[in-house]
Amino acid sequence: MTVRAVQVQFTIDDEAARDAIVDELLQRHFVACAQTLGPVTSRYRWQGEIAKAREWLVICKTVPRRLAAVIETIRARHPYDVPEIVVTEMTDGLAAYFEWVEAETRE
Repeated sequence: MTVRAVQVQFTIDDEAARDAIVDELLQRHFVACAQTLGPVTSRYRWQGEIAKAREWLVICKTVPRRLAAVIETIRARHPYDVPEIVVTEMTDGLAAYFEWVEAETRE
């Protein structure tokens, strides 16, 4: 199957940093859109301890050729040592939507 677009999701506990990352991704045409969900409560193991954080989940839509730039932008500006950055391939859906994502992420 052909990958038409990708979703890149990340979590973050800092609203100002979240907005700065999303603004840069949009301004540089690295993503077509970003959706923010939350806040959510995350519980996880970190450095041998169980931790809890209030975070937001951000889901960005982009094309495969922009993926490296998206990941690098998130990583460079994210306050965590090891941020969650997860990519999901999108292979099928409304053709017009994929065309829009493609158009909005042109260099």
